[in-house]
Amino acid sequence: MEFAGTNYLAVVVAAVASFAFGSVYYMTLAKPWVAAIGKTQEQVKAEGMKPVTFVVAALAQLVMAWVLSGVIGHLGAGQVTAENGLISAAFIWFGFVLTTLAVNHGFQGSKASLTLIDGGHWLGVLLVQGLVIGLFGV
Repeated sequence: MEFAGTNYLAVVVAAVASFAFGSVYYMTLAKPWVAAIGKTQEQVKAEGMKPVTFVVAALAQLVMAWVLSGVIGHLGAGQVTAENGLISAAFIWFGFVLTTLAVNHGFQGSKASLTLIDGGHWLGVLLVQGLVIGLFGV
């Protein structure tokens, strides 16, 4: 098997696009998400969001895009396509992300709605990243 390589511009664009997706996603689902974590809007506002949280999220999505690019690249030369990016992203989400969320949220006693909301977010993130990486190619 031949490794197709990594397009680092695609990795950065994928990370930025997925971060933007997450911003819109959670702004849209802010009320259900707050209810799912068992807090009120006032509690969330009082606690505030620390800037370091956003930095960690951005860096995590950069790492995620880089790893996804490596996974897609391992399909071989000529296989870094939008279709393969989406398929790889969906498999990774289902096999690793959704299962991890389900276990963690289950042991934490979280509501199922939190798993659905967060799971939907990470599915969207990975699909956006897979699409961008696939469209850019190597």
